[in-house]
Amino acid sequence: MSLPEVPGLVSAADLRCTAGTIAEWQLPDGMIPWFPGGHADPWNHVEAAMALAVTGHLDEAEAAYRWLIRNQHENGAWHRFYLTGGIEDAKFDANVTAYVATGVWHHWLMTGNRSFLEALWPVVERAIDFVLDLQTPRGEVLWARHPDGTPWSFALLTGSSSICHSLRCAVALAEELGHERPDWELSLGHLAHVVRTRPDGAFAPKDRWAMDWYYPVLGGAITGDEARYHLADRYHEFVMEGHGVRCVGNKDWATAAETSECAMAHLLVDDRKTAADLFHSTLAMRQPDGRYLTGIVYPDRVTFPDGECSTYTAAAVILAADALSGASPASSLFVNHSALPDIIDVETRVREVD
Repeated sequence: MSLPEVPGLVSAADLRCTAGTIAEWQLPDGMIPWFPGGHADPWNHVEAAMALAVTGHLDEAEAAYRWLIRNQHENGAWHRFYLTGGIEDAKFDANVTAYVATGVWHHWLMTGNRSFLEALWPVVERAIDFVLDLQTPRGEVLWARHPDGTPWSFALLTGSSSICHSLRCAVALAEELGHERPDWELSLGHLAHVVRTRPDGAFAPKDRWAMDWYYPVLGGAITGDEARYHLADRYHEFVMEGHGVRCVGNKDWATAAETSECAMAHLLVDDRKTAADLFHSTLAMRQPDGRYLTGIVYPDRVTFPDGECSTYTAAAVILAADALSGASPASSLFVNHSALPDIIDVETRVREVD
């Protein structure tokens, strides 16, 4: 298997070293916390598992999926945050839960391991059914459920955008295994439509956050020329040239994870130069041991949180490097959606019915 590298920026050995730092912090039960003594959330846990897989750490990646199997709640979801031997935040987050489908499809592309796919299918099916129970008639997916089952009252644009991609991966899994889930396909169409059109009241106002800017593109709801215009429209609000992507538009705090994700969004619209420039800016956050700082505040170059390196940051950098290099069998998953099932155009269907 070819390992990802970005010539002149990071070598395959550099990225394998970075993945090794993720494996080093993985707990014996397979859980991958943000950092030693910190919590884990299943979304970033899956992100780390994917990064481990593309760098050849398949045993560690599969241990991460076994942790998910053991900890899936009877309702199909996972809690928001876990600590060693316990739960820190008991709410059930829809986006966190949906992301298992992305990870399982990614691992299938990496390995072609049919037994893995079949073993994880019931896990994915229960997770997606939980998520879609939170979808409103308009199409957005409410953020979460309280531990008592009460749904949150609002949806998040970033979360719903990420769920778009996870749903496409789930439909791809179903098709690969010979299952028909037309309800998932229709739900995906309505979700993508509401993310693309963003009607008043659909999502909680989070416009200051960079993820609300680029995730509708990264998740595949906004495509083509519209996606290129969408990214260009607020580029200078969120990107500090040479330093990366601001987490929040009015704060000069750049994070390596969001910079890496934004690079993949630009790859998705065939803007390789911007993607490479963004990826280059993550080098300022690379540490001598291969870990990555979560973020840096400019112009004083103060690390924030102070000195923090995180597994999810390392994972995002590795996945962006894989996308740029095209090294692994799963390298196009986030940057070329043509291999995923099409999204039903519900807007056209409604017009035809009318």
